[in-house]
Amino acid sequence: MAATAQSRQDSIAAHFRRSREILDRAASDGAMMQAMIRATDAMAAALRGGNKILIAGNGGSAADAQHIAGEFLSRLNFDRNPLPAIALTTDTSVLTAIGNDYGFEQVFERQVRGLAHKGDVLLAISTSGRSPNILAGLRAARAAGVTTVGFTGISDSPMLALCDIALRAPTDSTPLIQQIHIVAAHAICGLIEQELFGQPPPLKAP
Repeated sequence: MAATAQSRQDSIAAHFRRSREILDRAASDGAMMQAMIRATDAMAAALRGGNKILIAGNGGSAADAQHIAGEFLSRLNFDRNPLPAIALTTDTSVLTAIGNDYGFEQVFERQVRGLAHKGDVLLAISTSGRSPNILAGLRAARAAGVTTVGFTGISDSPMLALCDIALRAPTDSTPLIQQIHIVAAHAICGLIEQELFGQPPPLKAP
């Protein structure tokens, strides 16, 4: 039987309520707030030192990696100089070459080994914390002296031991984890903008 218009509306409203609840829980999560501050400090220090941020993820987290890189390279809240950030998810020739020659588990590891330098930051995004290619990329980053920041969920996972800083969304629901990740990334990018370039200019009255 097809859902009624009211039941569909109720389902949509319930999703919004779940989203609001997890956002409220995240805002009250002291460990997560501290991880965000530490991630902000690490990224800001790397950028001040002339280094860059590399970002990796799969699926929806790949889209987040590209989204976050765009916020750094373009702008978030106000006009300022671009900040160097590279999403390791966008070059289909590189991804398919590595996948074909070495296997999909190496698509981030090879890029980290080729592109990362000591002083850079790798932001690795995995809702499960178990993606083999993310784990391989993190190992390569640590071997290169790169600071590792992980975005994941509340569940324990192998990723945690490979991250200098781990931001754990307080839920095990993949869609809700992804929502927390992008909100956290916007907050971190906004803080970095303020710290590197000062407060944005005041808005003009209409």
